[in-house]
Amino acid sequence: MQRTMVVWVPDWPVIAAVRDEAAPAGDAHPIAIVAANRVVACSSAARVHGVHRGQKRRDAQGACPRLVVVAHDDDREHRHFAPLVDALEQRAAGVQIVRPGLLALAARGPARYYGGEKAAALALISAVADEGVADARVGVSDGPFAADRAARDTRAHAPVRIVAEGAAAAYLAPLPVSTLADPELATLLTRLGVRTLGAFTALPAAAVRERFGPAGAYAHALAGAVDATPIIPRTPPDDLERVIDLEPPLDRVDQIAFAVRQLADDVVETLAARRLVATAVRVSVRDESGRESDRVWLHPRAFRASEIVDRVRWQLSGSTRRLGSTPDAALGPGLASPVDRVSIAPDSVDATTNHEPGLWGGEPDDRVHHALSRVQSMLGHESVVTAQRAGGRTLAERRILVPWGDRAVHQRPLDRPWPGALPQPAPATVFPSRHAVTVIDGRGDIVLVDDRLRVTGAPAAFAPAAGGATRPIRSWAGPWPLDERWWDAAQRRRLHRLQVVDEAGIAWLLVLDGGSWWAEARYD
Repeated sequence: MQRTMVVWVPDWPVIAAVRDEAAPAGDAHPIAIVAANRVVACSSAARVHGVHRGQKRRDAQGACPRLVVVAHDDDREHRHFAPLVDALEQRAAGVQIVRPGLLALAARGPARYYGGEKAAALALISAVADEGVADARVGVSDGPFAADRAARDTRAHAPVRIVAEGAAAAYLAPLPVSTLADPELATLLTRLGVRTLGAFTALPAAAVRERFGPAGAYAHALAGAVDATPIIPRTPPDDLERVIDLEPPLDRVDQIAFAVRQLADDVVETLAARRLVATAVRVSVRDESGRESDRVWLHPRAFRASEIVDRVRWQLSGSTRRLGSTPDAALGPGLASPVDRVSIAPDSVDATTNHEPGLWGGEPDDRVHHALSRVQSMLGHESVVTAQRAGGRTLAERRILVPWGDRAVHQRPLDRPWPGALPQPAPATVFPSRHAVTVIDGRGDIVLVDDRLRVTGAPAAFAPAAGGATRPIRSWAGPWPLDERWWDAAQRRRLHRLQVVDEAGIAWLLVLDGGSWWAEARYD
């Protein structure tokens, strides 16, 4: 059985929230991290008032009215845990991240290096303390499960618990079956009179597998310290970020672009050596006052060095060429002084084999891409856009314009049901701006829609509101209502769409918005 060392940081979700300034700092503040209206972690001050894991949010707030409730954020916990992982890897190799706040590693290597398991454990605790985390615990035992339980049996004044080799089964025996973290199995075992791990281990393995299946057999092995779970060390990510410090700081876009050219070449060549290409790059620019401009740039295929330089130029330039020289001179969004640092890092990479040209080549497409990219380099990133489909209820929402070379982010999904959307087919021509029209019935009265979604009269004709030829209506369908955010008086939107066919056989989409009719699109 492999000797395993587990490093545990109690209440890590709370610590991450405090570090992210999502919760107040200080031991006196009762804090609870909540997911799906259940407490998943809480501070020691909250536990004093009766707050505990698994508790409903309402009950937790009832037990502690001063409770600070913070939504669970897995990304936040991983982001703030990464520096601790790096610090631990400086002291011991082969670290496996079980989850944020919990690490496992083989104990043999660190123990031989530091002269014993306790000395190795104290070295790891010291590494965590150097990162500003005062409370870290270490458990050492045979297998990850027993080592994890040993770490949780520690106290702040005695942060290391070592279970002697071969004694893991005896150590686990008196623990309750709830330790297995399988509530359904624990409840069933308790009803059967099996309340401790030792009693569970005494059951025949074949009978446990037959009665509880593979999951029960695995839990039975854990209870008996027959834990064959291997330690899978993480592979530290390659450092692909390239940084240039500009001394003296530069205030011209063309100078900065020239300075980062070698940086871009280095990024592309480093990826090529690993048979990778960048499909997204993160460009960070810092001026000498400390302000930063950070943006992720996307590419439809893969970045070349010259295209990365173009993105740096676009991010910097805006409408200006020199700082402080003319009234319109400004160096990028949020930057107002010379730049002293630029960093370029691949944000998304892909295998080179996925970006090889097809069997018959790709010259026409490449020529189009180069031509449009050239126009962008002259006129700016937002000068060339492509239309993409998105989900939505109105025609305007279903079309988004994306700069050439980018991919739409935070796009509304097409496959989601959109109650209130027009039935298919969609109109082919959507006017850039709506045209005011008047819709009348056979008596010449303006057609409206009442509260029961019925038209006040059968539409007979419509005409431009500014004057023009009247178009008799041969047939019509609707109205199709849209009532969004009815609970918000400031953002509420209520529309009624009408599909009509005029005497010439042309189909139109007319919209009643705020008591006025508009022609929004035409079916070609």
